[in-house]
Amino acid sequence: MSKKVKPAKNPSTPETVATAPAPAGHDSRSAFDRVLLARHADRPYTLDYVERLFDEFVELHGDRRFADDPAIICGSARFHGLPIVVIGHQKGRDTKQRKYRNFGMPKPEGYRKALRVMKLAEKFGRPIFSLIDTPGAYPGIDAEERGQAEAIAYNLREMTRLKVPVIVTVIGEGGSGGALAIGVGDQVMMLENTIYSVISPEGCAAILWKDAKRADQAATGLRLTAQDLFAEKLVDQIIQEPPGGAHTDYDQAARFLDAALTERLGEAVSCSQEERLARRYHKLRQFGRWGTAA
Repeated sequence: MSKKVKPAKNPSTPETVATAPAPAGHDSRSAFDRVLLARHADRPYTLDYVERLFDEFVELHGDRRFADDPAIICGSARFHGLPIVVIGHQKGRDTKQRKYRNFGMPKPEGYRKALRVMKLAEKFGRPIFSLIDTPGAYPGIDAEERGQAEAIAYNLREMTRLKVPVIVTVIGEGGSGGALAIGVGDQVMMLENTIYSVISPEGCAAILWKDAKRADQAATGLRLTAQDLFAEKLVDQIIQEPPGGAHTDYDQAARFLDAALTERLGEAVSCSQEERLARRYHKLRQFGRWGTAA
C-alpha cells in the first residue's frame, strides 16, 4: 500500500477549482473522451481514496438480511480528526477482483448494507461521504428476485431524511439508479473527468439508432459530463483532476478531493439540522423544473 497523502496546509478552495477558467485547449475533450477517462482501468477507486484521505478506517459488512456485497464499501473513519462514515462503489483491478466486486455493480444487499451504515451514522451523529463509481445496479435475475428496484427506491426516500450531513462525489461512472441509490445528499460534486447519466452512451445508441457504435454521438446528446451537469445546476461543484486525468497521479487527485470535501463539510455543519434538511428538500424539489413559474 502506498504512503498516505497529507493535504497541503493551504489547499486551493474547491469553489475556485470548480469555477476557474480552464487553460486553452484543456476543455477541448469531447463527451465520449470523458466517458473513456471515467472508465479508465487505472482510475483511482473508492479504496484508493480511503487509503489517502481517511484515518482509522474500519469496514462494516453485511445487510443483516441476506449477504455482504463487495461491490459497495462501507465503513467508519476519521477525516482530519472528525468521525465520519464512508460509502462507495468499488470496482476491481484484475479479472479476479472484478469478478469478486461484480464490476462495481451492486445487488440489493449492497444498497441495504449502505443504508444500514447510513442509519448508524445518523444514530451517532457522523457525517456521510458517498463516493460514486458504478456502471449501474446489477441487472441479473437474482438481484431482481431479491428486490433491486425496491432497494434503490427505499434508499432514495431514506437518504432525503437523514439528519446528518451527506456529501456525495462522483469519482468515476455515475450509472443510473445504481448511482442514485447512494447519491442523494446536501452537496453533490463530480471530478472533472467523470460522468453521470440515466443510461450508458452505448445503451442509448443501441436504442435510438440500433447501433452501439454511435456511442460518441449519444454521449454528446445525453449531456452526461460534469461540465454539462454543473451548467444545468444538477451538481454543485466540479473538482479539478491532475493533467491527463485522475489515473495519472492518485496523490494529487486525493489532494483536490480533500480540499473539496473539507470545504463542503464545513458548509454542511455550519447550519442547523432543520436548515440543512430544508435546503436539501428545496434542492431536490428544483430538479426537473424548466423555466420560471408565472
